[in-house]
Amino acid sequence: MLPGTSSNGTVLDSATRELTRIRLLFSLAGRVDPASGRPGRLLDQFDFGRFTPHLRSSEAVLPLPVLSERVAPDDLELPGAPHSLELAALGLLVVTTPRGDATLVMDCDFTGETSADAVAAWLATTCFDREHLRLRGRPLLEVVSELLNLPGPLAFGQNVHQIVFPGGQLRTELLDTDFADETRRSVPLNGIIYRGKMPSSAAPHLAVSLPPNLRNHGVTLSAHGRGVSVQAGWAPHVENCLTLVAVGLISALAVLQRTRLTTFEMMRANEHALTDSPYEVRSLISRLSAGVNELQLDLAFGVEAYVDSLLIPEMLIEGFQSSLRDALGIRDSLDNSARMVERLTSVINARSAALDAALAERDDRRDRTVSGLVAAATLIALPPTLLLAFFGVNGTNVNSHRSILDMRSYGVAYALAWLPFVALFLIGFLMLRRVSGRSGSLLDQSDDGRVRLPAPRHPTGS
Repeated sequence: MLPGTSSNGTVLDSATRELTRIRLLFSLAGRVDPASGRPGRLLDQFDFGRFTPHLRSSEAVLPLPVLSERVAPDDLELPGAPHSLELAALGLLVVTTPRGDATLVMDCDFTGETSADAVAAWLATTCFDREHLRLRGRPLLEVVSELLNLPGPLAFGQNVHQIVFPGGQLRTELLDTDFADETRRSVPLNGIIYRGKMPSSAAPHLAVSLPPNLRNHGVTLSAHGRGVSVQAGWAPHVENCLTLVAVGLISALAVLQRTRLTTFEMMRANEHALTDSPYEVRSLISRLSAGVNELQLDLAFGVEAYVDSLLIPEMLIEGFQSSLRDALGIRDSLDNSARMVERLTSVINARSAALDAALAERDDRRDRTVSGLVAAATLIALPPTLLLAFFGVNGTNVNSHRSILDMRSYGVAYALAWLPFVALFLIGFLMLRRVSGRSGSLLDQSDDGRVRLPAPRHPTGS
């Protein structure tokens, strides 16, 4: 009878594992185009068992594999002192969401028995020293970037989650733990979840999340912190679903962190725009508005799509998802980030409206000035007409033997005809300069010379 199969051939969600397996999930900085690789669908990479119909119906929003590579175990080099764990198999998988947020999954199988202390030390090294992981003598992400044919090397993000599927004696020891006794359960479970970084005396006081519907004494166990999960006694298809849930949440957390930083950058760009041209300010507002739209799409399709149970509406998976989501604080971070984006949108809209009103006021003043000048010029056209009529008649004041350009004879006539026009021209020029000067002050200039968008006249937002 196969592991995870009942006596009547039914595939169970629980199973016996002989060898320990660890999956390392690393968020990657930047974005990876989902079209950069075609190793197949995620459903082709893992067996999801009875959960496959749920995932097939939601395949459009699932992370897409862009790299799937089996690597010789000896090719992986860990920094620091030698570790007692020996790799039996190693797989590299890079998945990216439809928005391009990438996660590196390292699938590690070990030979022989694995002690809790050795697992904790291995987790600590691969987490805190992940920048120094090497593959075939080169930095790990440099090799991954080369396999993906990317123009530049990838970089590790801030988030790591490590899932331990214990096997052999370690599995038995964890499943037999009496969780009513905090002193007993702290060793070795807390040591693994805290990567051996806390003394054993402090272990009883450390918080470990234990979803109640995933714990069956002697059969299954699910326990986790923010960075490490211990999943014991589960069948491979459940292990794969738990991994998928963790990938989605780690990716969502990375998107939230990037959104928060981008929001602050846009706020600074809004406040420190060094320009005195209203048209350049309008261009800046357009760019900021486009950036806000991208942030809203990230929150919707990079976070909200992966934080609820809609992908796999099963209580078994939902229990782990809900517990890990709460441990990571994704709900609160999502709410706060969404409010920040909404308020930034309100500020941009208010200042855009203020800029449009100032531009409209300037254009109105200019139109009134030009209209006045045209009307005045029309009125002033009468003196030149009279002057021409004066020279065109045979009056006694017009000497047929003198040129009409003789200023000594006709200077007074010319002055009466043209001086008002010249005066009006000078007045109009000064008024237009004044209008242009006011339009240049559509932006508020601070004492340090920085030009800023005008503050909204009335507060907006919540």
